[in-house]
Amino acid sequence: MSSPTASLAGRTVSRIGYGAMQLERLRGNRDDAVALLRRAVELGVDHVDTAQFYGFGFVNDVIREVLGTDDDVLVVTKVGADPNPGGRVPLRPAQRPEQLRASVEDNLRSLGVDQLAVVNLRRLDAGPGLRPHGDQLVDLDDQLAVMTALRDEGKIGAIGLSSVTLDGLRRALPAGIACVQNAYSLVSRGDEDLLRLCVAEGIAWVPFFPLGGAFPGLPKVTEESAVRAAAEALGVTASQVGLAWLLHHAPNVLLIPGTADADHLEANVAAGGITFDAATLAALDAVESRSVDLVLDAE
Repeated sequence: MSSPTASLAGRTVSRIGYGAMQLERLRGNRDDAVALLRRAVELGVDHVDTAQFYGFGFVNDVIREVLGTDDDVLVVTKVGADPNPGGRVPLRPAQRPEQLRASVEDNLRSLGVDQLAVVNLRRLDAGPGLRPHGDQLVDLDDQLAVMTALRDEGKIGAIGLSSVTLDGLRRALPAGIACVQNAYSLVSRGDEDLLRLCVAEGIAWVPFFPLGGAFPGLPKVTEESAVRAAAEALGVTASQVGLAWLLHHAPNVLLIPGTADADHLEANVAAGGITFDAATLAALDAVESRSVDLVLDAE
């Protein structure tokens, strides 16, 4: 495995960060949410992934309380969706340029900062999740225009892409892309060409759903016999094996596993220290990859 650190938007960060979305599960006990995020920082987490629409602002508010304007932790936000209370999915696409700008402003206010270090544009072109319709079908060039304008204004430090296709990333490269967030795991490796392009271009690869199985019907890393065998042999959990495999697979992988449980948080961070022998790695590499193209309806 390569170094326990990697580069994101010109910053060197630990390869295992924290996806803050799960903090919204602690909405009823804010003190627990604050304590969990503080524990993450104590464990060496210096890369936190968030969005204004997580918990309708609750998550960003907790991050603001814990981190303030401390630059030691790189906070990455995202735009491209808005809350959808009462819908089948709690989010709806918000892809139009004016919506992207409004979302950036919302994140600035809720986090209490003058600049968002990295903002991911969630394109909704690929992987499981929502798809845009009607006036939400917006050309990538129009979106990049507003994102680069926000960067020129100093409101964004760097631009990332999420749920993007290989062609989309190629089109976006001239704008300067710091990271790509796509659904990707040991059991869902359809974006291998996209990952290789990111390696070649020095772009961080930040997979979401790193253990698969986020929605019913999607394959789960922890159910694979090779993963379970590796976990038993190493004395770790199947989830830790799935996370460690991602770190072994490419040098630009940065993980942002989310949890609302302190023990799970510690286990996720500890996955960064797991190594595989050649036979174990070969067995994991041989696991079948399956499609993750599940489309959800926000209504």
